[in-house]
Amino acid sequence: MPRPPRSNPKTRTRAIELRKEPTPAERKLWAVIRNDQLGVNFRRQHAIGKYIPDFVCIEKKLVIELDGSQHLEQEVYDEERTKYLNSLGCKVIRFWNNDVMKNIEGVVLAILHALEDGTNKE
Repeated sequence: MPRPPRSNPKTRTRAIELRKEPTPAERKLWAVIRNDQLGVNFRRQHAIGKYIPDFVCIEKKLVIELDGSQHLEQEVYDEERTKYLNSLGCKVIRFWNNDVMKNIEGVVLAILHALEDGTNKE
C-alpha cells in the first residue's frame, strides 16, 4: 500500500488526545484486538491524512470505525472519510457502539471475517 500522506501536526496531536480518552466501546474492543490477539497488529486512533480512524490494521488495510449516535448527524462526513480511506486501498467496517457493548463476540467474528477477506490482501 502506498504510504498515505503524512498527517499535519494538529491531526497528530488530536490523535494523541483521543488515545488518552477512549469511549467505553473503544476501550472494550481495544482489549480484544490489541497485542496481536487476532493475529495481526492494530493501531488505535492512528492518523491517516486529515482523518483519525478508531482502529487500523496497516498490514491488512482494514479500518474499524465505532459509531455512536452523533454519526446519525454526520453521514456526509463519514461517507467522505470512507471514500478517502477506500482510495488508499483500505476497507472500512463500521460498528455501532451498542453492538460492541452488547455483542463483542459478533463484532470480533465480523472483524475476523474482514481480515480473511481477499479484498484486504495484496
